[in-house]
Amino acid sequence: MSSTTESIEKHTIAVLVDNEPGVLARVIGLFSGRGYNIESLTVAEVDPDQSLSRITVVTTGTPMIIEQIKAQLSRLVPVHRVRDLTEEGRAVERELALVKVSGTGDRRIEALRLADVFKARVVDATLNSFVFEITGSSDEVQDFIGLMRQLGLVELCRAGVVAMSRGPAGF
Repeated sequence: MSSTTESIEKHTIAVLVDNEPGVLARVIGLFSGRGYNIESLTVAEVDPDQSLSRITVVTTGTPMIIEQIKAQLSRLVPVHRVRDLTEEGRAVERELALVKVSGTGDRRIEALRLADVFKARVVDATLNSFVFEITGSSDEVQDFIGLMRQLGLVELCRAGVVAMSRGPAGF
């Protein structure tokens, strides 16, 4: 009874594509059509002169699945380049979240204290609530959210991971 099971890995993949209608739908269709999971997805235009956008996808799978994802992404017509930032070594990764916390008295004071520790900024305040903006690694953001849940989290919005390789080379 010896079955070899490959471990599930998380990878951050950057994809440079033409900025045109339907491109994001094709990329997402590739994932959904094959049952691949997307944990985080961000997209924005990065070069208006050449009409290029960058899609950053965080996905999970076995090493074989990750290789299939990259190969299939590379074959899509509007794709110029696919980079596995996880494989290339340490990348700079950041995520943004807006976290609304409701509370008064000691809970309010504790929320402000923790926000200071995590370097979260207050971007809105009422007598009964705060909206915090936090930027950091996904783990840091998740840790902050976990603590805010205990203090009265009422709403959450996460922007997804953006990532870039370290060093002088560009996309």
